[in-house]
Amino acid sequence: MNHSEVPSRRTVLRTTLAAGALAAAPALAQAPAHAASRRAAAYRNPLVEQRADPHIHRHTDGHYYFTATSPEYDRIILRRSRTLTGLTRADESVIWRRHTSGDMAAHIWAPELHHINGKWYIYFAAAPADDVWKIRIWVLENSNPNPFKGSWTEKGQLTTAWDTFSLDATTFTYRGSRYLAWAQYEPGMDNNTGVFLSRMANPWTLTGPQIRLSTPEYDWECVGFKVNEGPSVIQRNGRVFLSYSASATDFNYCMGLLTADARDDLMDPASWSKSPTPVFTSNDTTKQYGPGHNCFTVAEDGRTDVLVYHARQYKDIVGDPLHDPNRHTRIQKLGWKADGTPDFGVPVADAAGA
Repeated sequence: MNHSEVPSRRTVLRTTLAAGALAAAPALAQAPAHAASRRAAAYRNPLVEQRADPHIHRHTDGHYYFTATSPEYDRIILRRSRTLTGLTRADESVIWRRHTSGDMAAHIWAPELHHINGKWYIYFAAAPADDVWKIRIWVLENSNPNPFKGSWTEKGQLTTAWDTFSLDATTFTYRGSRYLAWAQYEPGMDNNTGVFLSRMANPWTLTGPQIRLSTPEYDWECVGFKVNEGPSVIQRNGRVFLSYSASATDFNYCMGLLTADARDDLMDPASWSKSPTPVFTSNDTTKQYGPGHNCFTVAEDGRTDVLVYHARQYKDIVGDPLHDPNRHTRIQKLGWKADGTPDFGVPVADAAGA
């Protein structure tokens, strides 16, 4: 097994961009916002300021549970509300803090909260104190019905086929089996991360092979960095859709889409098709930049699909984008096209809903 490392997300495999590549990447769509505005629900954005990589879980108890990356990269937070808009003012609790030494001491990124077999689980990325780019996926468990109570047990690192840079784990069920999708550096590949899929033996253990669903190949996936990350799954209209984010975390950050027929074997890479163009990009008209690392939830009516993502309100960033704290959590209605595929539209402008 090759244990090659990606020493830094910022320094390794930085793409040398030709002017043509920048011109080809439609990262700054100038399309008018009126279509998306018609689809947008009555939400005020940003939903939660300075919270990136957002994840919202609508539970059977009638609450929405929210977690996200804090800009200090040092803790896991949790909010809940009976409404999506209520998350803005909901009390925020710190349910876990980074270690002060050893493993799980740096770069606490992209937590996701899932309820599986009567227990709560959080998947997140972390690195050791003495090697802050040795980022791996870790799992917490809480058996209390209320995730704000009880204790969070560290189940340890989620082991993948290679001991390499890995993050952004998400889990879903399909035909009675549980799957994990995540981003990882694959030894021997000329990129930072691709998106992978595996079945799970339990909420913290993979089983069987892992397959690569996507690797950065189009110009719009390779701006600044060759990145595919932040997978999220929604199953509708006889298909399984997996969104992911691509390129550097500045205004070039955008979203792509993979699609599989719900009758097919998800563990067969041939079952998946990839959109050759991004499905969600920065927009100068609405002044939203770097939209991505999304998840999906449903509105209070239980039927309307909602897109959850982060974006910045400005294009120009001083210094490293990873040190800029203003990736804000945003939500808007997810539309559907006549052919049954998701219509992401554009990131809506900052405004109160109608």
